[in-house]
Amino acid sequence: MPQNVPNRQIFVKHIFCLLGSGALHQQMEICLMDKNYPNRIREIRKSKGLTIEELAEETGLSVSFTGRLEKGERRLSVHHMDLFAAALAVEPQDLLPSTNPRTSNVVAIMGRIGAGAEILPDEEQIPPEGLYEIETPFPLPEDALAFEVYGESMWPRYDEGDIIICWRQGVVVEEVLGWEAAVKTSTGQRYLKRVLKGSEKGTFDLESHNAPPIRGVQIVWVAAIQSVIRSGQWKKLTPAARQRLVQKMTASG
Repeated sequence: MPQNVPNRQIFVKHIFCLLGSGALHQQMEICLMDKNYPNRIREIRKSKGLTIEELAEETGLSVSFTGRLEKGERRLSVHHMDLFAAALAVEPQDLLPSTNPRTSNVVAIMGRIGAGAEILPDEEQIPPEGLYEIETPFPLPEDALAFEVYGESMWPRYDEGDIIICWRQGVVVEEVLGWEAAVKTSTGQRYLKRVLKGSEKGTFDLESHNAPPIRGVQIVWVAAIQSVIRSGQWKKLTPAARQRLVQKMTASG
């Protein structure tokens, strides 16, 4: 069972391309286990004079899992970033590599994700740069996916018009069983659903809060929901506003 997946925290990442572009491989091997995700946890822990055992106790995580996160063997979820930030008395963004300049307060919306309403791949042609961009009140690391919720089957957890954020590389399905996740099926539909095992091997059921389940689907991409920007708390970024924002960020950097 995965760690708690936060659905209402707001600390995000940036960019989301694969789902909308159709470039997604038909295999779950997009979840590459040999990737490394550097962070500053060890550096900050050492500066605070803490042992890894003490840090694990402060976060409530096991020593072995804390070590894997610290070494960058696993990507830090929003939940884990909040845990480590609180334990180390720093801001969540302080845990990211300070040498990484690829952050932004802009995220591209790469399409809609169905929560009751079905989105057929042929009905939504998404350009590589996304449908539109929104400004966020925090810097975003580079590889996040953002979608606009469409439909009301996940109410009251999600409203139509909410923006959900996931990690681009996805996870294996087993990591999100029993949790809400963004999924893409073998037939190309995108859904925001609770993922359960199906009755046949290799299939899964997609459960809603407010609608009948979708049974026996094959999933080619899945990602845990890392963050939500509520409907009414975001607005589309015009080209002029984006240019001003980039100039402001460049000047402050």
